[in-house]
Amino acid sequence: MNDLLLRRAHLWGRDGLADVLIRDGRIAAVTGAGEAAGTAAHTEDAAGRLVVPGFVDGHAHLDKTLWGGPWVPNAAGPGLAGRIAHGRDRRAEAGVPDPDKIAALLRNMVALGTVHARSHVDVDPDLGLDGVAAVREALRRLDGRISAELVAFPQTGLLTSPGTEQLMDRALKEGVEVVGGIDPAGLDRDPVRHLDAVFGLAERHGAKVDVHLHDRGTLGAWEYELIIERTRATGLTGRVTVSHGFALSDAEPEVRARLIDGLAGAGIGLATIAPAGRLLPLADLYAAGVPVALGNDGVRDLWSPYGTGDVLERALRQAQGGGAVRDEDIERALHAATYGGARVVGFDGLGLSEGDRADLVVIDARNAAEAVAACPPRDLVVKAGRVVARGGEPV
Repeated sequence: MNDLLLRRAHLWGRDGLADVLIRDGRIAAVTGAGEAAGTAAHTEDAAGRLVVPGFVDGHAHLDKTLWGGPWVPNAAGPGLAGRIAHGRDRRAEAGVPDPDKIAALLRNMVALGTVHARSHVDVDPDLGLDGVAAVREALRRLDGRISAELVAFPQTGLLTSPGTEQLMDRALKEGVEVVGGIDPAGLDRDPVRHLDAVFGLAERHGAKVDVHLHDRGTLGAWEYELIIERTRATGLTGRVTVSHGFALSDAEPEVRARLIDGLAGAGIGLATIAPAGRLLPLADLYAAGVPVALGNDGVRDLWSPYGTGDVLERALRQAQGGGAVRDEDIERALHAATYGGARVVGFDGLGLSEGDRADLVVIDARNAAEAVAACPPRDLVVKAGRVVARGGEPV
């Protein structure tokens, strides 16, 4: 007997309505509405509403969240250094990392249609691997309603915080999938040694790489070039991500074009939280074949009191902030929230065709552009063929 039949679905990218037959967590068949053969243990009626692949949060910091706890006034100092110090100095007082808070945020993300996330998790000598343990425990409690891969992230610096590299090595030995980096020049002050450490760990453990790059201007552009060169030299094509990458948003046109060409040639993806005034040039990146993911960054934590974990809302920010008004341009933001994110983090098999993962979201919208512009509630969320949220509430 089949697991689930989703009837009268308006699949993104297809004309007319379809029935989607799901078996063993995968899409077994897509037929015209009313044409599905066989029976199913469970049937859901999409009633002509839009169905899109589940959202992928390509840049999260689950371990930092205060979600579900009492309101904590934010007293972070100015700039990146002030936020890093505030997060480090007050995390014990605030009780983070906390599996209860992380699980509460994950439940909200599930209700909003996120099916997979990449979460950076702080690793440093004071914290050890407590953040990794907390996120894993929260994921265990979610019991398959959402999947995630973790990044061993040197938030307070890799070189400037002695012992961090050794802890990252241990995290990778214990199954963490991605090596993190952060501002090799701006924070660690030695980009060559920083990238030696990051890419060395990736090569030893067969891991992926994801580097936070907040540095802007000429410095940030130079760091982009170093990462591109290192990716090519180590053969890690298709396994490296630059997160934030603000230097690309304010680079001169010729510099931007050169960097985009380099990213495409090295198979490097980008992850953005669609910040106002620092949006990535999505159209140029897509034209060059550079995949882009959207993410929520930290959600209600010691860095920022904002956020809900809604990837579709980030797509709205990207489209609106980038001045997208034509349907095809708005739709590009939804692509980043789904297919683009999946490609960046290596979440293979996301889609709406036979054989794809049965990770789906039903939205009350007539097309992709309306889904982004209206950002309506998620009516139904399916993860691996299982209904995990209905009417904006996890089940």
